[in-house]
Amino acid sequence: MVGWLRRQRSKHCPYFGGDCVNKKKVAIVLFVFIVLIAYAGYLIIRIVQNPTVTFFVEKGDLTLEESTVGYILRSETLVKGENYKNGIVKIKNEGEKVSKGEAIFRYYSNGEEAIRKQIKEVNDKIDKVFSQESKVIPKDIKTLEDQITSNLDKLYQLNDLKKIAEHKKEMNQYITKKSQIIGEQSPAGSYLKELMNQKADLENRLSANREYITAPNPGVISYRVDGLENVLTTTNFDYLNKDFLEGLDIKNAQVIASSNEAGKIVDNFKTYIVCFSKSENAENAKQNSSIKIRLPSDKEAIATLVEKKKDGDEWLMIYQINSGSEELMNYRKLSFDLIWWHDSGLRIPNEAIKKDEKGTSYIIRKRSGAEEKVYVKVLRQNQNYAIVDNYSSDEIAQKGYTKEEAKKVSLYDEIAL
Repeated sequence: MVGWLRRQRSKHCPYFGGDCVNKKKVAIVLFVFIVLIAYAGYLIIRIVQNPTVTFFVEKGDLTLEESTVGYILRSETLVKGENYKNGIVKIKNEGEKVSKGEAIFRYYSNGEEAIRKQIKEVNDKIDKVFSQESKVIPKDIKTLEDQITSNLDKLYQLNDLKKIAEHKKEMNQYITKKSQIIGEQSPAGSYLKELMNQKADLENRLSANREYITAPNPGVISYRVDGLENVLTTTNFDYLNKDFLEGLDIKNAQVIASSNEAGKIVDNFKTYIVCFSKSENAENAKQNSSIKIRLPSDKEAIATLVEKKKDGDEWLMIYQINSGSEELMNYRKLSFDLIWWHDSGLRIPNEAIKKDEKGTSYIIRKRSGAEEKVYVKVLRQNQNYAIVDNYSSDEIAQKGYTKEEAKKVSLYDEIAL
């Protein structure tokens, strides 16, 4: 009988030695294993589809900036002479500082190029006489000739009108002495004297009718003249509004061309930039407050708000540039950045910051696979990042939390986004 029962169980459980109880245990283990595999697969799919992005707290800088377009106003005096159509010979170069009364440029004399050509022709003849009659013509004359030429060259370059007069007098003395020496020579001396007189006459004509332009006041010389020197003035700003400025049809970032007819003296301590903004920062900006601006070259300059007024739905703001105004000399209109503020500290992305039902900001910190809430003070915030700080135990308690909830965020902490 026992043998028959074993044979019957063997028929139903052939793979388990006839032990159906063991078969059930194996089935249960197999089922649990399959469930675990399925759950692990679910977690993997969930992680792939919804990955947890994290960020490591860093120390860094933060700025709030606003891009805008500005119009450049300068305290500038246009200087122009009667012979402006003749063209300019620069005595002072672009951007040089000048004193009041100092010569800054001159105009070419009438017929100057033709006279210079005649002087060269006479010089060539004189050199030919010297080469042919070297035994007859004293070396003293050649020395005097070199001194006259040197004085004439200096005369072209001088910017001090008193010294110009002195060199003219000295040059005339050399010419007179030279004529006396030549008068003692014959026959080549007679021809040389004629050439010397011709040259002296030409040199006098060359220097006699020159028009020198002097600085009416101290400042910086510029030859970039656009015709707006007497339009965009700085005596008062009542005339400024957006319609007026846009009506001037000034191209953005266009470099002002150099003039060959006139120049201007710029007070580099009185350069202004006028811009418009609808931002809250512009609304809250206080007169005489200073900010940084970033110029197209990426250089930063200090600017002080001297005037602000409402213009439609925008604020018209006039900033005086306290440094870096040299770069603005070439422009009348350009794009730049207003840097409203700058701060530094623990920096995190804005998307990491959440708020609870009380409106208190917090982040989720990840440590050893666990997550915890950390309350933070948001000190500064721009479009992408925030500078944060920790609450003290007393501060967190005043907000209605337990002191145990006053956790601290630290540099390099891993936080969830």
